[in-house]
Amino acid sequence: MKNTYVNLPRKRPTSVLCIILFGAILVSSTFFIAGAIIGVNHKQLQQLRAIVVQKFPELQKPEVTPTNVCQNQCSPDGSEALPKGIVAKTSDLEMRPLWGPRKKRKNPKAPMSLLAMAVGKKQKANVNEMIKKFPSDDFVIMLFHYDGIVDDWKDLEWSSRAIHLSAISQTKWWFAKRFLHPDVVSEYAYIFLWDEDLGVQNFDAGRYVSIIRNEGLHISQPALDPEKSEVHHEMTTREKGSTVHRRIERMSRSKKNCYRNSTDPPCTGWVEMMAPVFSKEAWRCVWYMIQNDLIHAWGLDMQLGYCAQGNRTQYIGIVDSEYVVHYGLPTLGGSENKTNSESPKQPTQDTVSLESNHIDIRTEVRKQSFNELETFKRRWRKAVEEDDCWVDPYNHQ
Repeated sequence: MKNTYVNLPRKRPTSVLCIILFGAILVSSTFFIAGAIIGVNHKQLQQLRAIVVQKFPELQKPEVTPTNVCQNQCSPDGSEALPKGIVAKTSDLEMRPLWGPRKKRKNPKAPMSLLAMAVGKKQKANVNEMIKKFPSDDFVIMLFHYDGIVDDWKDLEWSSRAIHLSAISQTKWWFAKRFLHPDVVSEYAYIFLWDEDLGVQNFDAGRYVSIIRNEGLHISQPALDPEKSEVHHEMTTREKGSTVHRRIERMSRSKKNCYRNSTDPPCTGWVEMMAPVFSKEAWRCVWYMIQNDLIHAWGLDMQLGYCAQGNRTQYIGIVDSEYVVHYGLPTLGGSENKTNSESPKQPTQDTVSLESNHIDIRTEVRKQSFNELETFKRRWRKAVEEDDCWVDPYNHQ
């Protein structure tokens, strides 16, 4: 039997290129049809919206474009009309020459700090000794002249590079609130806000900054030497052999027992206000807490822990190895017959009134300070009660 073979027609292999081309045409057609449908629907919605707005004009709202959204999110208040790149959000206190290049620092990479002091002419000699302890390449000097006398400081070598501000009979906190805005001093690593009656024979500013940076302190002060200081508190007694202390393990001046595990002021998280030093991060917080009308800042010291950038038992401390002497002189508000008084050449109307009635000015200043303390406490309590979003990190104590 013979095998029969049938020759069937062979199919040609389909070209891969043709398949891809056909698929592309199909997808394009699908998108074209969908786009046409969406376009029609969008036009219909636009027409419907126009009819509704025409009948109810109050429903019309300005369209929010991506550009407007970006400006609202990225631009500081008041700068919306400017291109973002031209906005200068911060400043500093560095003086600029009228012509020519500015003087270069020895170490431009090292951040500078700021020393700000309220001063009077009668403390000129002591202030001069204090400022000599702060190297010009590392510190900007800012003087608040509460007696109105500025020209008499021109003979000092550093006077021409210092910033001088004058306002009669104002405290350093009054000046600080108005002239040390966080955006202005943001370039400075630390802000020293000191009184003028401090002895600095045993103080080195460079070593002090190095210590607080290494210790991670955001709020600090140098210790007071109990052997040389006329006025000191036990809490800031210099401890032999120590660099920094953060806790007080003794009876505090507020008659409160302090123990090793104490975590609230004045046993810890507290510094005295004649020589505080703030990191720029802490100062931004403290500046907001300074009340505009409470110029003596009493009560502020007990709340500094909220500005310590974290645990107040760790980031607030007193530097024992770099200490100063607090002379405790009756300066601002002192009477004319006392040494180192801060009375201006021309007495103010308030001073004349007090002296004519034989009133002790220092007593009146202290009375005002106590009044401000109670006012600050009252405002703090009220603010806590009214702020539903604020959570006190220390309310467990």
